[in-house]
Amino acid sequence: MYDPTRLAALVAVAEAGSITRAAERLGYTPPALSQQLAKLEREAGTALLVRHHRGARLTDAGELLAARARRVLDELEQARHELARLAGVSGGALRLGTFPTAGVHLLPPALSAFRRAHPHVELSVADYDPPAGMTAVAAGEVDLALTHTYHPAESVPVPSSVGLEPVLVEELVLVTSPGHELSSASSRLPLAGLAGQPLVSMAPHHAARRAVEALLVEAGAAPALLVPTPGYAVVCALVSAGLGVAVVPEMVARTAVTPVGVRPLEGGELRRTISVAYRADGSTPAADAFRALLRGAFGRAHQTQGV
Repeated sequence: MYDPTRLAALVAVAEAGSITRAAERLGYTPPALSQQLAKLEREAGTALLVRHHRGARLTDAGELLAARARRVLDELEQARHELARLAGVSGGALRLGTFPTAGVHLLPPALSAFRRAHPHVELSVADYDPPAGMTAVAAGEVDLALTHTYHPAESVPVPSSVGLEPVLVEELVLVTSPGHELSSASSRLPLAGLAGQPLVSMAPHHAARRAVEALLVEAGAAPALLVPTPGYAVVCALVSAGLGVAVVPEMVARTAVTPVGVRPLEGGELRRTISVAYRADGSTPAADAFRALLRGAFGRAHQTQGV
C-alpha cells in the first residue's frame, strides 16, 4: 500500500518540475520532501525521479505511478467531500475571506459547486488584502480565507492558531501592450531582456511584491510609472495603453479586461502561491467540506495546466 502523502509529493514534483517548488507548494522543507520521495521509491522498488541541476523529472515508472496517484488522490478528495455531506453539512454558516483576484476568478465557481452540494448553508464573503485574511481567521471573523504569497518575498508571520494549505502555484509573466516586440515570441524571456524597458511598478509601496520588483529593477527594467495599490486591473489597463510593461500573475494576465500581450519568463522563479487559511485548532464541517472542494478543484487546474 502506498502512503497518500507520498503519492501527493510525487504528483507535486511532476507538476512543479522541481523538489524545491513542490516542497513550497506542500508546506515541506526540500529535505523533508526528498525523504518522503525516497521512501516512496523504496515502496515502489524502482527509481521514480531523476534529479538534475535544474530540478527533477520523473522516470517512466514515476510517470506511470503519478498518473495513477492523481486518480487515487481525486477519489480520496471526493470521498472527504461526500463524508462531510453525510456528517451533516446541512445548515449553519460559512464565512469566507478572499483577495480580489481570487474573489473574481476562483471563488465563484467553487462557491457555486458548494451551494449545489450544501444548499442550506448560509454563505458570506468579505475582502481582505493578504495577509489580513490570516488575521481575520485567527480573530474568528471568517472561517476560511484565500490568501497569497509571492516568491521571492520577505517571510510573513503566520498566527499560531492558523494553518495554511497551499492550493495553487502560478508563475508571474510579462504583460505588454498588444503587438509589443517582447510579446511577439512564445519562448521564455530572460529577465535580462527587460533591460531598458519602462516598468509599470507597484514598488516600493506594496510590501508583498517588493522583492519581485527589486529583482526586475536589478535586471535593468526602468520604473516609469508607480501604482501604489495592488490593483492589477489598473496595471494591465496602463500596460495596454502603452505606458510600460509589467510582471503579473498568470491568472491576471489571462483574464485581463484590456488587451495585453503575454510572455512567460525564463527560470520560473517568480511566482505566486495561493493558499487557504483555516483554524488549526478546530473547524466546522462546512469549512472542512469547502477546503476539500478547493483542494480538488485547484488540483485539477494544475493537471490541465490552466487556472
